[in-house]
Amino acid sequence: MKIDWAALGSVFGVSLVITVGLVALFTLGVMGLSRQERATAAGGSAALAVTGAYACFAACAAAVAYGISLIVA
Repeated sequence: MKIDWAALGSVFGVSLVITVGLVALFTLGVMGLSRQERATAAGGSAALAVTGAYACFAACAAAVAYGISLIVA
């Protein structure tokens, strides 16, 4: 049995980068929602923060759906 270490390293690297990116994107979404809550408590509006948060969550959902489609196909 021969292991292709270059391919294994490539898969590991890509999966690490994608995982960190998705976690960062989800974190930005949570931060946007928390800023909206702080702005509402202060009597202001944070429409841009909420829009950005929903866009981050939509991008996370799209990435997960794409990954599932790759697995199923």
